[in-house]
Amino acid sequence: MTRIAVHRLWRYPVKSMGGTPVDAVRIDRRGVHADRLWAVRDLDNDITATGRRIPALLGCTAEYRDEPDRDAGPGNVPEVLITFPDGTRCSSADPDIDDRLSEVAGRPVRLTPLPEESDTSVHRLRPRQLLDAFAPSEVRKDFGLTDGDKLIDTSIFSLREVTTLARFSTPPGTFVDLSPVHLLSTTSLASLSPDGNGFDARRFRPNIVIDIAVENDEAAKQFPESEWTGARLDIGSVTLRVSGRTIRCVIPTRPQPGIEADRPRLQLPAQEVDAALAALGLQREGYVVFAPGAEFGPAKRWPAAHFAALARAQDLPTLLLGSGKEAALCDEIAAAAPGRCTNLAGKTSLLQALAVIA
Repeated sequence: MTRIAVHRLWRYPVKSMGGTPVDAVRIDRRGVHADRLWAVRDLDNDITATGRRIPALLGCTAEYRDEPDRDAGPGNVPEVLITFPDGTRCSSADPDIDDRLSEVAGRPVRLTPLPEESDTSVHRLRPRQLLDAFAPSEVRKDFGLTDGDKLIDTSIFSLREVTTLARFSTPPGTFVDLSPVHLLSTTSLASLSPDGNGFDARRFRPNIVIDIAVENDEAAKQFPESEWTGARLDIGSVTLRVSGRTIRCVIPTRPQPGIEADRPRLQLPAQEVDAALAALGLQREGYVVFAPGAEFGPAKRWPAAHFAALARAQDLPTLLLGSGKEAALCDEIAAAAPGRCTNLAGKTSLLQALAVIA
């Protein structure tokens, strides 16, 4: 049984700027009401700017002058106040707002309200922009990867999400990157920090921060929400469906008001890798890892027989990783490759799984 309590709620009036904590939020099909109704437009590249490409935006914070009405949304965007890195404030209604933002960004930009959902002009990607956005060099920059790091695994995205990412910089009717609500637990924040005291939630820009009490799954306690894809969560009067895990970009490593740049602490330290492997009876080399599961079922999954054939062809032993839901699949692979596979599905914490593939 898992018990959930709301720890803090956040709203971000302007995309890629700091937001404000709120006592209550209304959630509808677009996500948190009045969240990210503004964005900054990169005029040179004619695209919605993000803190990945223009990190200086993260030095600004935004709040609404007045609490947004119930009808606030696309095409009806309330006035916002922006606090700049030097402490000065400016309203979205001020005539020099774009000049101030351009000075901070170091390039021409324009503060842009979210248009009606039928107007996709600020969302649609041109072919050149699409190629630029998904070029390996740009992806590495966006996710803080070095040339030697593996590129991110996009298999967790559904076909609909991939199609949206290929056509739009953000889904029409919103300025979020993909999903309308971002949820994070205090347990995960503590597990990510080396001292166990927890990262500042603002670093990750969640809408809902929750406290979790997990009673029945020891392996999931470090990052309990990592196993919730497809689940329904009842929080207050709202029921949320968990669409997927969040792929972390470079933004959590960058400085924000009151938060220093902190790249090393978001990487798994070598001593933690060794300790996690030792708990599994492993060392850093001498095995091959398969993660045969797929977030959206068999249609995106290689057949078990193929994995087994590949395991039999390897000179090194094979470790099978996955969640508890994928244990039966991994059992099938191990049975078809006798003596070649060790099934770790559902038996590792997220930290141990990261150590195995590090």
